[in-house]
Amino acid sequence: MVDQIIGIWLSGGWVMIPLALLAVLIYAIGLQLLLYLRKGNMELGHESEWLVWIQEPAKAKGRAGEIIRYTQEGVTASKQVRNRFEEIRLDLINTVERRLIFLTTLVASAPLMGLLGTVIGMLGTFAAISMGGGAETAAMVAEGISEALITTQTGLFIALPGIFLTLIIRRRKHAVEAALARIESLSLTTLDLE
Repeated sequence: MVDQIIGIWLSGGWVMIPLALLAVLIYAIGLQLLLYLRKGNMELGHESEWLVWIQEPAKAKGRAGEIIRYTQEGVTASKQVRNRFEEIRLDLINTVERRLIFLTTLVASAPLMGLLGTVIGMLGTFAAISMGGGAETAAMVAEGISEALITTQTGLFIALPGIFLTLIIRRRKHAVEAALARIESLSLTTLDLE
């Protein structure tokens, strides 16, 4: 079984090496982003707790508590609260967005890398056809077609789960944005500021 996998892998040609590196990079960055969004960096608690925390910031816990305390300390106007929430959004969300753009670019490049292998395999096929007939030519044609198909398949196999990974990350990022907007709205309506 392992010998078959290695044989198939090697029949894909040299393009399989950058495809493997691309796959490792895509999934490493994707998992890093998922962990960043899941860990304490973005755990904002539950909406039922936010109103109590806004009224009594000392009781606030976790990342939401830090945000609430930061946005209320020493503020006298609602504009200051809005500015502090904007700072938080720039710090948290823009970091995720930059990494997500890079991840999306990598995912989009996987099928293109597979297409490069397809072109290389087809060039080998056409070169074999131009040599004439015989058993040796048939083997070279088969090898070129195999290389073309394996690299295309591998590029797609890398990209498709990567697309779903970016969608999950995007959904979590939007949930954090919505939570921040809700905490800001609750803060502005609860606090009696000008």
